[in-house]
Amino acid sequence: MTRRVRLDRCRPGVAPRLVRLARFTARTLRAEWHAIVTDPVRRLARRGLSGLLLAFVAAFGVVFFHDIAQHPTGALWVTRLGGVRADLPLWESLLRTPVSLYVPALDLPVWAGITQLFLAFALAELTLGRARTLAIAYTATLAGTLTARLMIAAGPGWWGFGLPPETGRVLDTGPSAAVVGLFTYLAVVRRAPVVFTLTGGSMVWESVAVPNLAGREHLVAVGTAVVLGLLHGQGGRLRATAALTLLPVRRADRGRGPAPRTVRADAGRTAAPPPTTVPPAP
Repeated sequence: MTRRVRLDRCRPGVAPRLVRLARFTARTLRAEWHAIVTDPVRRLARRGLSGLLLAFVAAFGVVFFHDIAQHPTGALWVTRLGGVRADLPLWESLLRTPVSLYVPALDLPVWAGITQLFLAFALAELTLGRARTLAIAYTATLAGTLTARLMIAAGPGWWGFGLPPETGRVLDTGPSAAVVGLFTYLAVVRRAPVVFTLTGGSMVWESVAVPNLAGREHLVAVGTAVVLGLLHGQGGRLRATAALTLLPVRRADRGRGPAPRTVRADAGRTAAPPPTTVPPAP
């Protein structure tokens, strides 16, 4: 009898919570669909296929380097142009990093990754523009590459941060870090929690299930994109704050006018002649 009374007391409070949760979920999904899908599709309809230039170039570059790498001579040149390893000199790794974005990874299927690559660059180009898309993709890839060098330099240990020296001979190529960075940046900027959960959650699961160099670089790319996404738009706010801070000072300086000149009290007086001395009479 007491159980029925308790259930009857709990049911009126549970139903409104479920309704509010369902409404909140529906609003979130609707807003995210509009921000991630509807808005880019409208921009694509206005700009045409020219709005997908980076996406086509990225997909074609991966296919091109993949076909060249099927031949021994081509594989040698692909490695020389875009093969990045942690045991290379830093200047050589920096020169090869832009080309390594289009060199497919050895342990990942090429044709399965091209779809993700094309979708990430297409959404980012339509939403962010070409310059920012390239900047985010290159920054995420470069952050992963440099962090891998730090991990190898630290050595094994360091609470799981360091890596053994033989990891420096592993070929570190592929656009996966750029793809993860672009999806994460879009999720932060456009406030898309579902996309962020799928992207970040999959990277965490990958790093836990397969603890290799690529998984750690993907986590670094996610963290870099989160920081860049949080800093998005802060430059305009800082400039506006500085302008509002300096505006009263400028107005006060304009209202004062030229500083008055100080006039001495004895400026208008003429100097009196020295008194003449009369010699005494004899």
